[in-house]
Amino acid sequence: MKKITVTTSVNAPVDKVWAYWTGPEHIMRWNNASDDWHTPHASNDLREGGAFTSRMESKDGTIGFDFSGTYQAVHEGKMLSYALDDGREVEVVFTPEDDKTIIKETFDPEQTNPIEMQKGGWQAILDNFKKYVEGKQQN
Repeated sequence: MKKITVTTSVNAPVDKVWAYWTGPEHIMRWNNASDDWHTPHASNDLREGGAFTSRMESKDGTIGFDFSGTYQAVHEGKMLSYALDDGREVEVVFTPEDDKTIIKETFDPEQTNPIEMQKGGWQAILDNFKKYVEGKQQN
């Protein structure tokens, strides 16, 4: 099965990007592909063998699902890999480049939706993450 890769460049240092990617209080603010969705709950046990879950729902309450899995590897500020509850694997690599951070997310596709639709959805969430981080000023 061919993996899917999405990438972005975030105008922020890797320590800030890592904190916003992994902090449940931040995940609830950026983890959606469009404005008519939201993430009302997120938890994250950020360690090898630790579990995470995000509840993604349409704002009108008609549909929703849990995005959850278990970490296989956690290298702070550099890389995460995890297995989703359905067995698909995901790897996220954070690469510092000057004052930016390149995020490369590679994942196994699921069998229900077309590849382009899956890539588009994951890219939209990644783009929303970039917008969220870049919209937050350094404290």
